[in-house]
Amino acid sequence: MSTHSNPEVGQNIAAAGIRTNYHDLNSDAPGVPLLLIHGSGPGVSAFANWRPVMPTFAERRRVIAPDMAGFGFTDRPAGYTYSMDNWVIHAIGVMDALKLPRVDLVGNSFGGALALALAVRHPQRVRRLVLMGAAGVPFALTPGLDAVWGYQPSFENMRKMMDLFAYDRALVTDELAELRYRASIQPGFQESFSAMFPAPRQHGVDALCSPEADIRALPHETLVIHGREDRVIPLANSLTLADWIPNAQLHVFGKCGHWTQIEHSARFARLVTDFLDEAA
Repeated sequence: MSTHSNPEVGQNIAAAGIRTNYHDLNSDAPGVPLLLIHGSGPGVSAFANWRPVMPTFAERRRVIAPDMAGFGFTDRPAGYTYSMDNWVIHAIGVMDALKLPRVDLVGNSFGGALALALAVRHPQRVRRLVLMGAAGVPFALTPGLDAVWGYQPSFENMRKMMDLFAYDRALVTDELAELRYRASIQPGFQESFSAMFPAPRQHGVDALCSPEADIRALPHETLVIHGREDRVIPLANSLTLADWIPNAQLHVFGKCGHWTQIEHSARFARLVTDFLDEAA
């Protein structure tokens, strides 16, 4: 374990040739491990994304939360191409490096698109699938997502960004905005972030999509979750996913923006845990 004072820095492992920062809780727990894939906000890390729910999930199972290539404290290889193909390779690399033949998979936003693509391409590596505020199906770029992907570092811009994510503005304190702003200006963070989704950003939305026929063929039991007031990824995305995936169920949180796991963390954790614990 790392003794680094920053809680966003966990352990590291070589995954698909990339030194990868990840968090590994309750590593001796029996059963299918839970792999959490974060979103794509500026300065994001696995810890920042999942910290309210990781301890709850880890009461019952092993929980792994990596920083995906280009994000957080995972290396940013020179000349690396940020694409769905490479992110799937990296995620499978994390599983292989940790000797995880099969996982339950939870993806948030960008991470939902990645989780969906992983399940489509490697269905045998996924037991159950949870998609939260997920991209991965066609939609028109929202002003909210355009602002997130077009972020230019400043405290004021980060404060506006946080307001976009949350329905309850009381969650968005100056302290939180300052913390996330500081995270976004660490060496290399903004450079990789701005390289991922350049304008025109509709191309970025389209590049995250999996083919409709492949989604409709998914065999996995899937829980689709969305915040009703999400201004970043439209609720219609989750309605589409729930329609296309044969074994899907849908839960919509009212009075909730894009931060389901933060704004309704206890209910979110209970919902996901109950879904994952159901008899197969």
